[in-house]
Amino acid sequence: MLLTVEPDGDDPIYQQLRDQIVVAIAAGELAPGDVLPTTRQLAADLGINMHTVNKAYDRLRAEGLVRLGRRTGAVVVRGPGDGPAVAEDVADWERRARTLLAEAFVKGMPPPEVLERCQALLDEFSSR
Repeated sequence: MLLTVEPDGDDPIYQQLRDQIVVAIAAGELAPGDVLPTTRQLAADLGINMHTVNKAYDRLRAEGLVRLGRRTGAVVVRGPGDGPAVAEDVADWERRARTLLAEAFVKGMPPPEVLERCQALLDEFSSR
C-alpha cells in the first residue's frame, strides 16, 4: 500500500490518509491483522506532522477499522464483509453519500451516469 498526500488539496491531510487506508482495506490491500506504519514512521516518510497521522489513525479506530495499542501500534481489525454494518455506520455513510450525490446533481451529472459510475466503483471492490 502506497500512501500519498496532497498538502494543498481540498481535503485535510488526516482525511486523505484515512480515506486511502479505507480504500486499501476495501480493495483487499490491507487485511485484518495487518499492521500499519507507526505514526512516527509514516509522518517521517510523508514529511508531515506526527499529530496528523495520529488524527487519521484515531478516526479509523473510532470507526472500528483499526485497533490502536502501545505495543502493537495500529492494526487492521475489519475487512470487507466482516459482519453486518451497524445502524450508526449506515447513517454516517448515507450522510456522506448524500453530499456526494448532491454534488454530482448540482454539477449536472445525469442520474443514470451517477448510478453507472457508483456500480463500477463497487464492482472494483467486490471483484478482489
